Amino acid sequence: MDIFLNITQIKPDDYRAFTFFIGCMAMMAASVFFFFELGNTEKAWKTSLLVSGIITFIAAVHYYYMRDYTIAMQVAGKSGKELSPTFFRYVDWLLTVPLMCVEFYLITKKAGAKIALLWKLILASVVMLVTGYWGEVSASAENTNATIWGTISALAYFYILYEVMWGEVKTLAASAGPAVAKANNLLGWFVLVGWVIYPIGYLAGTASGQWYASFANLGLDMDIIYNIGDAVNKIGFGLVIYSLSRSSSN
Repeated sequence: MDIFLNITQIKPDDYRAFTFFIGCMAMMAASVFFFFELGNTEKAWKTSLLVSGIITFIAAVHYYYMRDYTIAMQVAGKSGKELSPTFFRYVDWLLTVPLMCVEFYLITKKAGAKIALLWKLILASVVMLVTGYWGEVSASAENTNATIWGTISALAYFYILYEVMWGEVKTLAASAGPAVAKANNLLGWFVLVGWVIYPIGYLAGTASGQWYASFANLGLDMDIIYNIGDAVNKIGFGLVIYSLSRSSSN
């Protein structure tokens, strides 16, 4: 039987698939809103708002396929980690997280942000994601290198966090005016609080055989947590940029 014949059938108690569906619809709606508001946005902020729409649009497309993947695996009789669309999720992050870092460059560009800052943030985000993915793949193959790859990923994350909250991005945002400084502060809190679900998910997903093995006993459905966190982080990023474009205009 072709398992993909039933991928649109979501059971009433399938909360994982339900959050994939809600995440897809929420981010698609956010994309439509950001794209339609481009015409009412000053030229200085059009690119930033466009990037916000692209971020949520990319995520919406991936969530559509991740939902179908999860349901297809259930129909095929799979369970546990086999239900989680790890590969698709990391492809989504590899496209959207660097774009979220681009936003920091765009809002501080007028204050003198250099292209080097942009590439440093992008490189750090790529390192964070590639090493995180490799760590999860290693863990699924019962490889004990998950701790090493996770540490490298965490260092890249802390670099981004430092630049935004205390480093060059923070300095540039402060010199760009109160509206940009406030927006950067809000985006920084998204990185600090919103992004923390990702290392928690990594620890829970790679805990077997590691020093943090207790994370495997948390009983968390990380797909549901990822789905909610992704929607809040990506849509929230875009709404902060939207608010910045309006407050600056005023």
